[in-house]
Amino acid sequence: MDLKRETGTRRRGAELEDAILEAAWAELTENGYAAFTFESIAARAGTSRPVLYRRWSDRDQLMLAAIDHERARNPIQVPDTGNLRDDIVILLQRVSAARAGFAALMSAQLNDYFRATGTTFFELKRLLQTGPQGGDSTMDLILDRAAARGEIDPSVLDTRTIELPATLMRYELLVNLKRSPDSVIEEIVDDIWMPLLRAKGALREKA
Repeated sequence: MDLKRETGTRRRGAELEDAILEAAWAELTENGYAAFTFESIAARAGTSRPVLYRRWSDRDQLMLAAIDHERARNPIQVPDTGNLRDDIVILLQRVSAARAGFAALMSAQLNDYFRATGTTFFELKRLLQTGPQGGDSTMDLILDRAAARGEIDPSVLDTRTIELPATLMRYELLVNLKRSPDSVIEEIVDDIWMPLLRAKGALREKA
């Protein structure tokens, strides 16, 4: 099939890949994982199945790439208030606002994927972290800044403790499928996470 835009220019490289990933995301959100096939995505993107197979070996790889592509199009800005507590509160507020609809969508449209693969939402998150948008986490960046300011000693913290605010936030989103109130976010930070940091001796309290 001739891959052309209205201008008559053949799509190639990144432009073609973006078009495929956008078509894949639209197919996933509109019809769910059960209808997520190379044939349907190729038709929506105006290309052919061999073009897709040259880039992704199966539909699960393409699905992960489409989700990662959509997340990259809507990045969450990392706060830098000069205060660890406020950075985490603002981060969770931004995550809640940006990802509430995403969580609802994933819960509704990926049930078939989770059943077919025997995986969970949290395992899907791990897979996405190894993709193009992976790398150092936002929490690591915030903690590194706090350590540079002398607020915290991250060397005494384990991964589970570091990820706890984000884990609790994801739980809230998956259970309620809507944006969390600020009061809930502040409770996660002030009543659960900050006391845990103190108990572990990670906080360097100012005199």
